[in-house]
Amino acid sequence: MTGADTENRILLGVRFRLATEFILIFAGGPLLILVLHRPGVLFILLWAGAATAWLSTRSKQCVSSEPSETRSEIRILFLRFVLLAPCIALASWFFLPETFLSLPSERPLFWAAIMVLYPLLSVWPQEMLYRQFLFMRYAPLFRRKSVLIAASALAFGFAHVIFLNPVAIIMTLAGGFMFARDYARHQLLRLTCLEHALYGCLIFTVGLGRFFYTGDAWHHH
Repeated sequence: MTGADTENRILLGVRFRLATEFILIFAGGPLLILVLHRPGVLFILLWAGAATAWLSTRSKQCVSSEPSETRSEIRILFLRFVLLAPCIALASWFFLPETFLSLPSERPLFWAAIMVLYPLLSVWPQEMLYRQFLFMRYAPLFRRKSVLIAASALAFGFAHVIFLNPVAIIMTLAGGFMFARDYARHQLLRLTCLEHALYGCLIFTVGLGRFFYTGDAWHHH
């Protein structure tokens, strides 16, 4: 056996191990949560996974972009949000008029709490797992950036199978692709968290939060 053959066998072994690990984490994790039907398990697994991901990637984090590049990325982020937010709000009003703006109008304190806590408790661990960790850990598995972006988007969309409705999966698949594509370009977790938080808070505000609530999903199945 030549040195090249040995190297190829090692690379195949590494890729097989990474593929198995990827399936266990990003397919097995959501399915386990779905089977157990316990919100506490969801929170614990999400944060335990994110903490582990942070520990495993903190020494490999890339150097931040130049301030001018960061400002450019922020402008792109907010411009796109300004264009997409009215479309999402209009669609919510048109298809679900009975729940449009129901949360801020009927439960303003609860809505305000979500606006503050959602980015802190939910957005950061999701982006740590599905962007920073996935991109750094599984680059040798997927190799091409376009495939890595697709893997991130698909894994993120599949994670929302726990809500047992197609709306959550379709919306997060689209959002996951957008977040992953942006992260692949700028490699800045804080910007991806900001973008995720903007759209997440918008969804809860305009009345689409019902599709992202485990209590509603699990009590009816």
